[in-house]
This record gives sequence, structure tokens and C-alpha cells, in this order.
Amino acid sequence: MPIIIGMPTGLKQSSSVVSIGFGVDETAANTFTQASVDLNLSPLDREVFVVLAVNLDPFTPEAIAGTDTSVQCSLTTTSQTNVQNLSNSNCIAASGNFIKAKGFTDGGVAFQSLGAETPPSTLEYIGIIATNDFFIQVQGDNNGAIKGMDGKLYGYRAVASADIYAALVQSEVLSA
Repeated sequence: MPIIIGMPTGLKQSSSVVSIGFGVDETAANTFTQASVDLNLSPLDREVFVVLAVNLDPFTPEAIAGTDTSVQCSLTTTSQTNVQNLSNSNCIAASGNFIKAKGFTDGGVAFQSLGAETPPSTLEYIGIIATNDFFIQVQGDNNGAIKGMDGKLYGYRAVASADIYAALVQSEVLSA
């Protein structure tokens, strides 16, 4: 039996696929910083944003001999007090760049940690944003200069039935 990929139940697509670019820089080195990105959704029309894919690009951490450094970032549907990981139900994507250098005097080893930037083709979507904005977070560790992240969110606008819209908004807001 073939897998048929279609619109999530209770939603009607109201735009073509769009990409939304964003970025945030730390306010000071090694300081958690968050920004919100407005989607300009219409709550009166019960409009939501169906997320198809996310690409997060954290800046490269500094290579400091004998010191582990990192830059971590996330994208969430609600405001957060620190960088999140995928175990948080409001986190749609997370990524990080790390340099492990403890014990090395001439450098270290670089690592990158991220969720799949593009989901398997059998998924209809990877998330639904029901409120008017989403949040991006970044924080460096042991860097001497300000770090940040850039990214792109891919998806489309959709109109939800009244009961589905109410459930999506309530679920998003209450899980904050």
C-alpha cells in the first residue's frame, strides 16, 4: 500500500512554500540571547504555519588551546530561558558547534551536533506554529568574542478549523 503524503487533518493550505531567514547574535560573549521572529499570522482567520524543514547555522566557536568552546542554538515555538534540545516539545530544531581541546596544547578536535535539517520524505511536516511568532536562541561557551547563528525556516501558511486551531494554540501556550 503506498504512503500518501498530504495536508495535516483539519488544515487547508493557504500559501505556497515560503522560506523565512533569521539570525541572532549574543548581546555579550558567552551570554544566552533570544530573539523572536514574527510570522504575521492572522488569528482572526485561524492561520497557522506548517513547518516543513529548518536549517540552523551556528557560528564557529573559537579554537583556544586547552579550552573546550562551543556555540549552541535552537528554534522553538515559545519563549525560553536557555538554549533547548529536541527533548523539549516546543523545540523544532537544535544545533551546535563544539571544539574539544582540554588536554591539547596545540589545538583540539571540532564537532558538530544537529538534528536532521531536512526530515525524511515520508513526513508531512515537522511542526506547526499556531501563535504569531517563533523564537531563536543562541549561546556560546568559553569564547572571547560574540557569537551567533543564522538560519532558515521552510513551510507554508494554512487555515485551521476552529476546533483544531483552538487545540493547537492551547497546546502551544500551555506547554511553554
